[in-house]
Amino acid sequence: MAFIQCDFFSNTLGMHMMMNVILPQANTTHIGTKADTRKNEGCRVMYLLHGMSDDHTIWSRLTSIERYVLGKNLAVIMPCAHRSYYTNMHSGKRYWDYIANELPAVVKELFRVSDRREDTFACGLSMGGYGALKLGLAMPENFNAVCGISSVADINNFQAWREDSEWAKEEFAIFGPKDRELRKPNDLFFLAEQYKKKNLTTPTRFMQICGTEDFLYQDNLRLRDHFKNINLPCKYIEEPGSHTWEFWDRHVRNAIDFFLM
Repeated sequence: MAFIQCDFFSNTLGMHMMMNVILPQANTTHIGTKADTRKNEGCRVMYLLHGMSDDHTIWSRLTSIERYVLGKNLAVIMPCAHRSYYTNMHSGKRYWDYIANELPAVVKELFRVSDRREDTFACGLSMGGYGALKLGLAMPENFNAVCGISSVADINNFQAWREDSEWAKEEFAIFGPKDRELRKPNDLFFLAEQYKKKNLTTPTRFMQICGTEDFLYQDNLRLRDHFKNINLPCKYIEEPGSHTWEFWDRHVRNAIDFFLM
């Protein structure tokens, strides 16, 4: 496989950005690996989103993501989105427009990957889990399947924002005033209801994964139950575990299997 560290200019954000990219490579001589068979129209692609305290390098540093996608003809795009919550910030830059619209176009321009819906997936952890679920709910026409791991499932109930004044300032910069009506475009509960109204003939497949000791567990249960209440299918996995890389390294493999089933 090829591992690429890519710096490029974002017209949406008006600054240079970074992404790490894992690309399948049709090799047969690398000892201990399984070769990929590259398709002429490009390989499948997974956008893998980082959490709030991380960046585009973290998945490759603290998991074996490159090994997990060996032989699966799956490219992995790991973009940097800073502490934006993949959102057009109330006081800041348009990270949602960047991640949802500009980034896929840049990826298609620079790399031979498929841009077909059936070949496109998104996964993330914590803040990135929120981002992945948001992509699937708000842009189902672009994603075959998405998975949120240990997701910030309820932006109006995030424990850290309630308890820490510095985080509360950051929350305001990202989402604006504590007004549920104003926050609806970024609220997964509201986006799920809007998604259901679309009555898609080919729905996006959703997956949630959370540890039972995670401080976000109760918020994930509420989102799971909301999906059930509005009859939005979502595969849900829970098991003992907390907000740790040991948990995320284990369960990103569940996401990959879910995507490629």
